[in-house]
Amino acid sequence: MDILVLILSGIAVGIVVAAPIGPVNLICIRRTLKYGMANGIASGSGAAVGDGVFATIAAFGVTAAITFVHDYSVWLQLIGGLFLLGLGVRTWFDHPHLDDKLPDGSLGELLPVVSVTFFLTITNPATMLGFLAIFGGIADFAIGTEDYGRATILVLSVITGSGIWWVAITGFVSYFRGKMTDRALELLNYISAVIIVLFGTSVLARLVFVTWTSMAN
Repeated sequence: MDILVLILSGIAVGIVVAAPIGPVNLICIRRTLKYGMANGIASGSGAAVGDGVFATIAAFGVTAAITFVHDYSVWLQLIGGLFLLGLGVRTWFDHPHLDDKLPDGSLGELLPVVSVTFFLTITNPATMLGFLAIFGGIADFAIGTEDYGRATILVLSVITGSGIWWVAITGFVSYFRGKMTDRALELLNYISAVIIVLFGTSVLARLVFVTWTSMAN
């Protein structure tokens, strides 16, 4: 496959896996409105790193990691679902103000932000399966290929695509930050909290349904 096509394919994959509106996007949007674009990008970077981990596993065909995700998918979903519920409750009781002190950009300020979105990304087995399916559908690229150079280019391109999405969405949201009021920000907080809780509930409900179905059979 031509290298340029491989790079463009990887960037497209990165954007596709990052774009769906989910908990990470909501966190990124909310933090951009509350703290500014830099904090929003930091939020998205955690997800980009998580996407990079899954892309690496899929591209290099790391059998042990794939087996781990498959064998412990129930626990990963359980942890992820409970984490979302806790995050949603915390978001509900948070009372942001536009004049709140902005983070100073230090590692100590931004590391927890990156950690949250990274954790949410890697505890979602569906993301791993999605990468396997998407990579398997890229023409002339076989999962587990021994062409490590092309695999590396693809992984870096995926991270780049994911990063492009987070910069774009935070830039767009940041543009409207000056037009926001405290009341509008508080309303967005409540809406985000409800949606995040719904995501967490759906993850746990699906887990219970799948477990019950497998036991019934």
